[in-house]
Amino acid sequence: MPLSQQPDILEIAQDTSVLRFAPQAGGRLMSWIIDGEEVIHWPEHADWSQPARVRGGNPLLFPFLGRHRVDGKIGYWRDAAGTVRELPMHGFARDLPFDAHADTDGAGLRMVLTDSDATRAGYPFGFRFEATYTLVDAHTLDVSLTTTNTGDTRLPYYAGHHFYFTLPHTQRGESTLDLPKTERCYQQEDGSISPGEPGAPRYTLDEARILDRFHCLVGAPDQPVRLTAPGLNRVITIDLQRPGSVPWYAVTTWTEAAGSDFYCVEPWLGLPDAIHNDRGLRWLEAGQTETATLRISVGKPA
Repeated sequence: MPLSQQPDILEIAQDTSVLRFAPQAGGRLMSWIIDGEEVIHWPEHADWSQPARVRGGNPLLFPFLGRHRVDGKIGYWRDAAGTVRELPMHGFARDLPFDAHADTDGAGLRMVLTDSDATRAGYPFGFRFEATYTLVDAHTLDVSLTTTNTGDTRLPYYAGHHFYFTLPHTQRGESTLDLPKTERCYQQEDGSISPGEPGAPRYTLDEARILDRFHCLVGAPDQPVRLTAPGLNRVITIDLQRPGSVPWYAVTTWTEAAGSDFYCVEPWLGLPDAIHNDRGLRWLEAGQTETATLRISVGKPA
């Protein structure tokens, strides 16, 4: 149910690094602050009555991400038997309460969502979805998404992150994004995915060609994703090649408006409408578990 007031907030900290979470509001990582400076953005006045619409933190995208549609209607999907079901954009996880379990050493938090009456009408599968955040040190964060099929039929899914990284809008032109080898595409008005074109190794964040774009990874990443913001004296590195992780499919880049003081860099396991176009659609057999892991490191430019 929508929240009418600010939910309980949990913090984990290591040295001068602090993570703030709202488990009851979609398992949301709200912010990451290092040495008093905001790395992951959170708005000063968040509307907790609609947590999924708050522009900040890291909304968890599950079981499907992006827009899916049936006969032109957004928010619907059709299964192999032809049954059409309603499921919100980016899935339901960001709207639902998670159970929170803190590590005994205080450096990590595991948040868990399981199937319920609130999920089965639009997604008739038994599941356990876990998001785990662990501070390796004050400047390094490991993040894992683990999905388990607890039912007796195989389930489809494609999950993802929606990190809102702090970046003053006036600094976009001097800030850069470095990517491994990718193919760039986008979702067209009819919901289909555009033909791909070779991605560039580097972009500046004021470029229109990366606004709301999917950078599909071509093979295993040969280097991390790197966001460099000279005006903040900051480099954010996202390592998508972590041991034991299933392969990430794409990195999406997006911001809301010309004056937004954030830029989203979003590792995804699939593309929008993968349930229909198969672009990154994953299947879990009954009893199967898999994990998608990444590492975010924050440093200074060389």
